[in-house]
Amino acid sequence: MKVLLTTLLIAAMPALALAQSTEPAIPAAKPAAKPAPKKGKLKPSAQKAVEEATPVDDDPAVTLTPADLEVAKRVLIGDIPCELGATVHITPHKREGFFIVRAGIQRFRMHPVESRTGAIRLEDPRAGAMWLQLGNKSMLMSQKMGKRLADDCMTPAQAAVNEALKKNPMPSLLEPLPAKSGPN
Repeated sequence: MKVLLTTLLIAAMPALALAQSTEPAIPAAKPAAKPAPKKGKLKPSAQKAVEEATPVDDDPAVTLTPADLEVAKRVLIGDIPCELGATVHITPHKREGFFIVRAGIQRFRMHPVESRTGAIRLEDPRAGAMWLQLGNKSMLMSQKMGKRLADDCMTPAQAAVNEALKKNPMPSLLEPLPAKSGPN
């Protein structure tokens, strides 16, 4: 049976070759003289020029309260190194209380938002990004993507607080308070 099937397949091969299209083959296209540049790959100087020339939305509908302006005074500015070699750049915007926050090629125009915990919180509601600044570290999060864009960002002052917390950790909120000794 195997021999019969093999013989039929061998006999059918020339017929299969003739059944293919008899149209003339299309010659291969000539290769392009110069390959197209890769998207997103710019020299650092060109990338900076594009960033500076790209306008950041200025939404006049956002009005800051005096409390927001006080929070804005406590925002740490400058280049802040983060984990995995990332860096977040925070610069004051021309409008009081607003900041430009850059991480890689992403750029956000942020303003302070009230926080119940006392943490400094900047948000860009259009882009769905948030900068959270704590005493011992900061982080940049994308609320739209649901992930952190930069984590463990620390200025020298935050690094000092972080080291102090490692040496003398805060008491846990979940553990009972130690019993007081002495007369009542």
